Amino acid sequence: MSHRKYSLGTYEEMCAAHEWDVPERYNIAVDVCDKHPREKRAMVWEDWQGTERRVDWGELQDLSSRFANALEAHGAERGDRVATLLPSLPETAAVFIGTYKAGCILLSMSVLYGDDGIEHRLRDSQAKVIVTDAANRHRIPGGLAEVTFVLDSGQGSPDGGAGESSDLDLAAELERASDRYDTVDTAADDPAQLYYSSGTTGLAKGILHAHRYLLAHEEFEFCHDVRDGELFHGMGEWAWAAGICPLLGPWRYGATQLVFARKGGFDPEEQLAFLSKRGVENVFTTPTALRSMTAIADAGQRFPLGQLRIACSAGEPLNPEVIRWFREQYGITVLDYYGLTESYPLCGNFPTVEVREGSMGLPMPGWDVAILDEDEQPVPAGQRGEICLRARSNPHYPIGYWNRPEDTREEFGGDWFHTKDAAQADEDGYIWYAGRADDVIISAGYRIGPFEVESACVEHPAVREAAAIAAPDERRGSIVKAFVVLADGYERTDETAEEIKRFVREHLSAYAYPREIEFADDLPKTLTGKIRRVELREAEQERRAAGPGAA
Repeated sequence: MSHRKYSLGTYEEMCAAHEWDVPERYNIAVDVCDKHPREKRAMVWEDWQGTERRVDWGELQDLSSRFANALEAHGAERGDRVATLLPSLPETAAVFIGTYKAGCILLSMSVLYGDDGIEHRLRDSQAKVIVTDAANRHRIPGGLAEVTFVLDSGQGSPDGGAGESSDLDLAAELERASDRYDTVDTAADDPAQLYYSSGTTGLAKGILHAHRYLLAHEEFEFCHDVRDGELFHGMGEWAWAAGICPLLGPWRYGATQLVFARKGGFDPEEQLAFLSKRGVENVFTTPTALRSMTAIADAGQRFPLGQLRIACSAGEPLNPEVIRWFREQYGITVLDYYGLTESYPLCGNFPTVEVREGSMGLPMPGWDVAILDEDEQPVPAGQRGEICLRARSNPHYPIGYWNRPEDTREEFGGDWFHTKDAAQADEDGYIWYAGRADDVIISAGYRIGPFEVESACVEHPAVREAAAIAAPDERRGSIVKAFVVLADGYERTDETAEEIKRFVREHLSAYAYPREIEFADDLPKTLTGKIRRVELREAEQERRAAGPGAA
């Protein structure tokens, strides 16, 4: 049975066929889980040790209903926040779906968060329920929630602690709960999902989405071309929009989720070996993951992906040379799409439409996206402006920032939602990312997008990764400085630095090349892999303010 609404075609055809259809009553759990036949496969799960689990929809429907009953049995009510700190397990997915069924609000936290980050999210959200496992129980301060469910509670935590006596054994609670549950009748506008997004300053702030937000994730039709029953794998962790939506979104269309539980950090060889062994057909990945794969010699021969139809990427702009590498290895052009936690994807590339490497593609069908100046007026083609989305024009618009009414009014109360991302559109409407609006480098009167410089740098074979910032300069106000992580086999010499500068000057422009290069072992990144230019920029300003010779 196909759950698709659209067929792929030309860009004009897809836009003309598009219409938003948001029912008055809608619950994510019904759409992604309960509508599927019980005997149909929902998930193939494997961990780093090769342990495998195959989960049918009947099992996931029963587990999620049991969790919804457990929530009610312990006092959780509609609108209460249910926070999770769990690895990617079938039980984790069941907790997500059960939370939606009960009309509660899901807050999924990453095991990669620091302890302060976990505590901030729990306190700020005022979570009533926490669901975690024995390995992470010790990271949750006491007294922050009324109810704590612990998976594998008998194992104890790594530091020898066993949690608190009031903890509830999740497995036991699921076992005693009924597998029959009448999903709460929710409006499409009722709250369902709370994400926390970190900015360049201040503590992470919560972004509250309604059940309807999932209806706007049509990238799984237009970009991924998801088909019923095919094996879909998302590389994002189930704590961010770019991890949860590639889990829930393909399920709307009947795909089978292929899940890999890693032991530690991302290992590109381990990841490709897993996908090759399992015969993955459709993949969501990130530029950071793809760049790490480019270091693997003969990846396509060592780890063939003969069943792979579609590969898409999001989270940060995708460099053209990475697209070319993947196509050389696997014969597939990676399709990049773009968005923010508040709203995504705003634009993307499509299997049936020309891909212009390095571009984020065209506005998604149904999304009113424009490149605007400071006065919210459209800028001409080729001129840099800010990517903006007409506010409240599609189902993805947030309810608001959690407990921040002033921020909500400021960001979402006007005619346009401002992404604070700079870009330019070409004559055909393709959007080209230029960096965060506050990261644009102005040097000697020129406006320079850091991503343009970084993309040119990584075209050079000596460069593995690069980050470009504005460094203070007495003569020009600012100059472009690049922090470079070298590829294997290259040395940190003045000759290497000069060669990279010359290469970028020749390939980008005579004014936008990095006048300074500093070699680095690694670049500071957010937990989702985005380079934190602000950290590099602030450190550079402090160093220069301290004068020559400062460390």
